[in-house]
Amino acid sequence: MPQLRKDPIIGRWVIISVERAKRPDQFGLSYEAPSEKFCPFCEGHESHTPTEIYAVRKPGTFPNKEGWQVRVVPSIAPFLRIEGELERQGRGVYDLMNGIGAHEVIIETNKHIANIADLSEENICQVITAYINRISDLEKDIRFKYVLIFKNYGWIAGGGRVKHARSQLIATPVTPKRVKEELVGSQHYYEHHERCIFCDLIKQELKDKERLVIDVDGFVAVVPFASRFPFEIWILPKKHCCDFVSLSYQEQRDLAKILKEVLLKLKQGLNDPPYNYIIHTAPFRRPKVGYWRTIDYDYHWHIEIMPRLTRVAGFEWGTGFYICPILPEECAKFLREISV
Repeated sequence: MPQLRKDPIIGRWVIISVERAKRPDQFGLSYEAPSEKFCPFCEGHESHTPTEIYAVRKPGTFPNKEGWQVRVVPSIAPFLRIEGELERQGRGVYDLMNGIGAHEVIIETNKHIANIADLSEENICQVITAYINRISDLEKDIRFKYVLIFKNYGWIAGGGRVKHARSQLIATPVTPKRVKEELVGSQHYYEHHERCIFCDLIKQELKDKERLVIDVDGFVAVVPFASRFPFEIWILPKKHCCDFVSLSYQEQRDLAKILKEVLLKLKQGLNDPPYNYIIHTAPFRRPKVGYWRTIDYDYHWHIEIMPRLTRVAGFEWGTGFYICPILPEECAKFLREISV
């Protein structure tokens, strides 16, 4: 019998289609990609990228030269551009503004390595530090309300031809709809319970243990109860916090450790699948009466990792339902048993 499961944060329903269910080990397929082109992201190729914005470098080395470990550059084909003014306007029932924002590429290693899972914990920690630096810097621009960090790994997930570990950020002048749904759902839960829905979710997952993948050093990795995709995983800090940028250095190291372990489990258990991950954090708070007034108490930053093992088709687009062909509990058990 299929199950309908409701996400407790935004109220989205998903269908767990057990009639179509596969065993966990049946998801490890081969993932073909087009042949690779010249890599502009390797050390020594700095002249092939735009001028760097930020870098973790060896002492005595210079910007846009060799000697870096992590490097951030503007996207060569940005979705939004940083120059100009928003110029908000209305045309009848329609609202529009100029495409102002920022689009940057975080080059995660100077070596030609594709999957961040294969980097050292220290290197991954440097990447996390770069994320925090760039979000904090972009917050100073009053045109921006939000910065989304995301990774596309593998051709199917939008990773492109070049197999060099990198992630991206986009700063937007509006709060994205998907984030706003979480903010509203979290706020409503807090108004009724005076507790954070994410904190309650963590407590329940630690108690039930059915969907728990890892519990270590102040972080948990869980397969969501209402998973949209097979082997979807969320990483959450056990300590309540709405802002990703507030992580201490030790917390950054702990996050690097669990992120590497989770991604290695996916790589080893599912034959190095394509995936996306996103970091959902609180939006920038500008002085405004009543605007997200309880956000420090009701929201909880987290990372969502989504392997690309199934395709979204007509029913999903037409209804907003997702169909997941395997029980989340089976995914979590399979991942727990993988030793990395």
